[in-house]
Amino acid sequence: MPRLPREIPSGARIVVRTKAGADPNTGRMTYRDFVGHVQQWNGTTLKMIRDAAANGSRPEQQVSIEADSIVRLKPVPERPGTAARRKASDKA
Repeated sequence: MPRLPREIPSGARIVVRTKAGADPNTGRMTYRDFVGHVQQWNGTTLKMIRDAAANGSRPEQQVSIEADSIVRLKPVPERPGTAARRKASDKA
């Protein structure tokens, strides 16, 4: 298990890679990535708002990720124009 940070600031945009299990055909480990904004991190569970798909195929959604399934996490920059839209929605 990777060393995870004690604190992750609320609102930070991150990518989280999780274990998704072994591929039944190859036996190789598969992974799933989540990109979004942190709501809460208590060291055991990460709650975040997953970004909507860029092509519109999936709306944003709230997800909870258990620490023992996290393989890696790192900060990622905002999508162009997202910060302005987010500030406008916060004011509404």
